[in-house]
Amino acid sequence: MTSAKSQGGKGAGRAAAVRVKTARRRKPSSTEWLARQLNDPYVREAQRLGYRSRAAFKLIELDNRFHLLKPGARIVDLGAAPGGWAQVAAARVKSGGGRVIAVDLLPIAPIASATILQLDFLAPDAPAAIAAALAGPADLVLSDMAAPATGHAATDHIRIVALAEAAYEFARAVLAPGGSFLAKVYQGGAESGLLQRLKRDFASVRHAKPPASRAESAEVYVVAQGFRGAL
Repeated sequence: MTSAKSQGGKGAGRAAAVRVKTARRRKPSSTEWLARQLNDPYVREAQRLGYRSRAAFKLIELDNRFHLLKPGARIVDLGAAPGGWAQVAAARVKSGGGRVIAVDLLPIAPIASATILQLDFLAPDAPAAIAAALAGPADLVLSDMAAPATGHAATDHIRIVALAEAAYEFARAVLAPGGSFLAKVYQGGAESGLLQRLKRDFASVRHAKPPASRAESAEVYVVAQGFRGAL
């Protein structure tokens, strides 16, 4: 499985730890976040390789394990900003003439070999716009979406599962038979309804936590492959 170190070679080796002093106007939590970012090898490697976020390595590691990004595939990346996943997907499918449609309410800077749509994928006119850009059924729908954290674990879990469920409602309408669905969820019990639907609609459903996902994070990814078609 690829890690930031193996993906980037020497540039991802261990560096001396960076200490961050608490500034007068900076909250201790902000200082801790900054120190974590500065000392995170995935952050450093993302900067070195030109990825827009360390999350790019999560998709790289998941793809290396599950082989989701096939040359020539049509892919929709929901909640794509700032574009790290779309960068990885576009690079891996372009050799076969693949298409990557990156969708988000926020603006995304241009990405080579990807089409960017600034819209709400839940809006009534969104499916038609995305379908036109895809020019055919999707082979893979990605969702790394997460609602802003409230600090209340149960609430955050419910909100992120709701996003995953909305992403799957969209995916069912656009996926080709045999297609795949990859979405972020949090560990807990609220996703049981989503899992039941996925197990009904796909040949294989698994959970995975890529090495690039921070150990203290509750996030995991559900990987559904072999779409049987909307029932």
